[in-house]
Order: sequence, then structure tokens, then C-alpha cells
Amino acid sequence: MISGVIADFDEQRGDGRLRDDAGHEYYFHCVSIADGSRTIPLGARAHGRRAVGRLGHDEIVDVAQAG
Repeated sequence: MISGVIADFDEQRGDGRLRDDAGHEYYFHCVSIADGSRTIPLGARAHGRRAVGRLGHDEIVDVAQAG
């Protein structure tokens, strides 16, 4: 499980980055947001799990706001 904050999110593109507490950033796509909303607030505490995406790169899936 990766935990951190939403460092970037572009609703028009539908993608963003989660920055963990060590400063590493991980890409995620809006279809990976666990509640199905397709949006998440910038700066929100969140968590997800690392997986290999369609293009073979690491990304975060099952993204959910911590709370």
C-alpha cells in the first residue's frame, strides 16, 4: 500500500500523481479511483496499491482518500 497526498490531478486529462511521504510520485488514472467518482481533490491524503499499468509502467490503482 502506498500512502501520500494527491500532488497533481487534471480532470480534463483524467490523470494525476500521488506523492508518498518520501517524496516519490506515482501516476494514476481517474478510472483507478476506488469510489468511481473519476475525480479527487488536490492535496487530499490518499492511498492505493502499486501495479504495472497497460504500458508496462508502475502506477497506482484503487486510489482512495484516507479518512
